[in-house]
Amino acid sequence: MKDPIIQLTGLTKNYGKAKAVDHLDLNIYKGEVFGLLGPNGAGKTTTILMMLGLTEPTTGTAYVCGHNATRNPIAVKRKVGYLPDNVGFYPEMTALENLTFIAELNGLQKSKARSGAQDILNQVGLGQDIHKKTGDFSRGMKQRLGLAEVLIKTPEVAILDEPTLGIDPQGVDEFLELIKRLSREQNLTVLLSSHHLHQVQRVCDRVGIFVGGKLLAEGSIDSLAHKLQQKEGITTWISFEKTNANVALFEEVLKNLPAIRKLSVGDDSIEIKTDGDITATAVRLLVNNGADILSVQRHDYALDYIYNTYFENSKTSNSEHEKSHSLLHN
Repeated sequence: MKDPIIQLTGLTKNYGKAKAVDHLDLNIYKGEVFGLLGPNGAGKTTTILMMLGLTEPTTGTAYVCGHNATRNPIAVKRKVGYLPDNVGFYPEMTALENLTFIAELNGLQKSKARSGAQDILNQVGLGQDIHKKTGDFSRGMKQRLGLAEVLIKTPEVAILDEPTLGIDPQGVDEFLELIKRLSREQNLTVLLSSHHLHQVQRVCDRVGIFVGGKLLAEGSIDSLAHKLQQKEGITTWISFEKTNANVALFEEVLKNLPAIRKLSVGDDSIEIKTDGDITATAVRLLVNNGADILSVQRHDYALDYIYNTYFENSKTSNSEHEKSHSLLHN
C-alpha cells in the first residue's frame, strides 16, 4: 500500500489531567473518504486542530501531506482545506466577492481568482447565487460556500468538521453526494468528522470509531461488521404458525446445523446463533418438515450496531477501571 497522506502516531493531547486525545494511531490514504465518528466531546475537533498545527500535541506526531504539522504548519495549510463546524463570511459581500477575496488571499491573481471562484461556485451548486449577499444565505448554502472555500486552494486533503450540522435533510443528501463526487473526480482525500452514523455510512470508504479520546476501531464497515460477526456469531429469528407445529421435530432437524452456538425453540418461534449464515438452510429444513413460516429476521451488523457495541464496551471498561482505581485508593 502507498504511504499514507495523513499519518498520526501516538498523538496525545492533555488538558491538565484530562486526556482529550489518547495515543491515536491512524493512517489515511490518498483519494479516500474517511469518517471520524464519535459523540460530541470525543476529541475529534482537537485531533483536527493538531493535524492543522493549530494546537500542539502533548506527545506524538501528526504528518499531513508529508509535513510535520507541529513543526511546519504553514506547509500543511498550503495543502489542506478546512471547513469548521461554523463557517463565517462577510455578510455584505456576495458569494463571488467572498470567494474571490479568499482566492486572492491564497495567492491567485485577481482575474484568475474571479474566474476560478465562478467555476467552483458552479461545482458546489451555487451558480445561481453568486451575486447574492452571503448574509441572506441559508445554513446549507453557507456550507456549500465553505466547501467552495476549501476547494479554491486546490487542496490535496479536505477536512470537514461536522459539515452537515443544522442543514435540512434534503440539503444533507445533496451535500454528501457533492463530497463523494468531488473526492472521486479530483482524487481528493476527505476527512469527515461527524456524530451522525447514517451520514458517515453513506459516504465514507472507511470509518474510525472515536470515543473518549481513543480510537476504538477502524476499517471499512464491512470489515468491522465481519470482526463483530466472528466474535458474536450470526443470530436468526424465525416465527412459524403455532397450529399443528411439530416443535420437537423442528428442534431435531435444526440441532445438527453446522457451528451452532445457541438454539432456542419455542411454541411459535426459533432463535439460532451460529458462526456463519445458515438462514436459508434453516428455513428450507423447517419448510420441508411441515413448518408454516410467518417471518424470518437475521441480525445485520449495520454501523449503528457496530458503533453502539464499541461505545458500550468502552463505557463498561471505563467503569471497571474507575471501580478498580477507587478500590485501590480507598
